[in-house]
Amino acid sequence: MCAYRIIKRGIDFFISIVLLIPVMLICSISALFIILETKGNPLYIQERVGLNGKKFKIYKLRSMYSDAEKDGYQWAMKNDVRITKVGQFLRKSRIDELPQLINIIKGDMAIIGPRPERPEFIEEFLQEIPDFNDRITIKPGITGWAQVNGGYELSPKEKLKYDKYYIEHESLKLDILIWIKTVQVVFTGDGSR
Repeated sequence: MCAYRIIKRGIDFFISIVLLIPVMLICSISALFIILETKGNPLYIQERVGLNGKKFKIYKLRSMYSDAEKDGYQWAMKNDVRITKVGQFLRKSRIDELPQLINIIKGDMAIIGPRPERPEFIEEFLQEIPDFNDRITIKPGITGWAQVNGGYELSPKEKLKYDKYYIEHESLKLDILIWIKTVQVVFTGDGSR
């Protein structure tokens, strides 16, 4: 498993570098649409929990109104009124996640792994799901087994089940399957909010 993670890191880094220029172009165009629709920074930077509980700043394209959390943090819901029209497209197509290539290059994330959660949500989840932290034994990813098997439609407990399966069966074969299913999710919009 350790050898595969070293190889995986090399593959992730290489893919991220190769995709960086086209992704920057897509993100620049998306940022323009975000700015035209709403005020504020088109880039959304937020603290997340990564490998072994280490906190890091995650980069995303902003898909909600700038004041979406003025009343405190909250989980995104289906048909959430805080999500802008441009944001709906960005989320459905997963374009909002593309800036995370920077997180991969920096080493905070992998392409495939459990999605990183906010520290506040982890504290809440641990009260009801004591083994929720089992998912931080590997680097978080842009996509993962839970995301291609329900994504936003899954409860935290269900996501944990899929994340644990991935951690226990992490392999090139499973990663290729997740890549294929991710492409399907991007084109169908399944599991998006």
